[in-house]
Amino acid sequence: MDTGFVTTPFGRRPMSLALMRGQLQAESVKPDKSVDKWKVFRDVCEARPLLDISDRTLAVLNALLSFYPENRLSGEASMVVFPSNRQLIVRAHGIAVTTLRRHLAALVDAGLIIRKDSANGKRFARRKTSGELEDAYGFSLAPLLARSEELAAMAQKIEADRIALRRARERLTICRRDVRKLIDAAIGDAVPGNWDEIEAAYARHLACLPRNPKASDLDSVRLKFEELRTDIVNLLTNFDNFKKTTASVVQNEPHIQNSDIDSLELESAPVVQVETLPIASGTVRLDGSQKIFPLALILQACPQMSDYAQGGSIRGWRDLVTTAVTVRSMLGITPETYQAACESLGRENAAVVIACMLERATHINSPGGYLRDLTRKGARGEFSLGPMLMALARQNSPVARKA
Repeated sequence: MDTGFVTTPFGRRPMSLALMRGQLQAESVKPDKSVDKWKVFRDVCEARPLLDISDRTLAVLNALLSFYPENRLSGEASMVVFPSNRQLIVRAHGIAVTTLRRHLAALVDAGLIIRKDSANGKRFARRKTSGELEDAYGFSLAPLLARSEELAAMAQKIEADRIALRRARERLTICRRDVRKLIDAAIGDAVPGNWDEIEAAYARHLACLPRNPKASDLDSVRLKFEELRTDIVNLLTNFDNFKKTTASVVQNEPHIQNSDIDSLELESAPVVQVETLPIASGTVRLDGSQKIFPLALILQACPQMSDYAQGGSIRGWRDLVTTAVTVRSMLGITPETYQAACESLGRENAAVVIACMLERATHINSPGGYLRDLTRKGARGEFSLGPMLMALARQNSPVARKA
């Protein structure tokens, strides 16, 4: 009756094509071939993922190699080791006998050793009367010698993959940090843009990474971050060019020279005749920090200011400054408090603060005290318009209003 076993010179074992190929490969080893057994073992350790064996299996292989008396595996000598299970268990750090058998079978299946069983299945050596080894039954290490070049190549591939993975992770980390720094810098400098959507894209790209990514996975995500970085750099470049253009225009724009606040309230001349800047090109420069905010951004953040402007719209900075005088009076801020803010922050900046306060009027208990506090912080260099404007711009953006 066919039991699925084939009797071979290496014992009675279930035979497969893979095992047969391994036996034939071991038999074809040239007598003059030799290799350091511990070098082969290191290659096997490196190639473990490709061989699909565990670290406990490697411990058993290490124990088997320790029973081979020579440091080099050679085709001229017998490469059969024949330790008992008890001896193997001791050198394999005391594993259970059932565990030992399972890992020995794993080594055979991986093609790293071959069983050479005796007629009774025992492991032993037969020696001549002179003491020379005549024959041995146990485990043959010949496959390690026969596959030494293959195992070395597998180890090199694993190492190359490890290096590629490390470099891919480093490139992704650098790119991700660049994008994070650019986003923070843009928000800090109040660069116009849909930064909520950009932040969402940043988080979405990170979420694409699997728990144990391969180099190809990391490169794929890095390309997405590079595209996002390019988009942010374009926004920053366009904004920088816009600042240079509008800054030169603002320098030539007619400025209000009269520092008397009440004179602005009495001024009745049409401001449209002297204002030539369109809304999109209006800017304000923060003293000292040299940050520029487009008037369009300010009007998006503070749309209520237009309701108090002459003619119902603000077309330039003179309109905004004049409207701020009206609004400060409505908020109950005294001319002296507003004058101090203009002297500390600058007339245009003070007008922007009034516009922001108008948007948050229901949350401010004492507008005069609030403005005096901001004025003192501005004098100490502790106040910045950027976060205030950007928060209101996001709150009053078309997307936020739809939501």
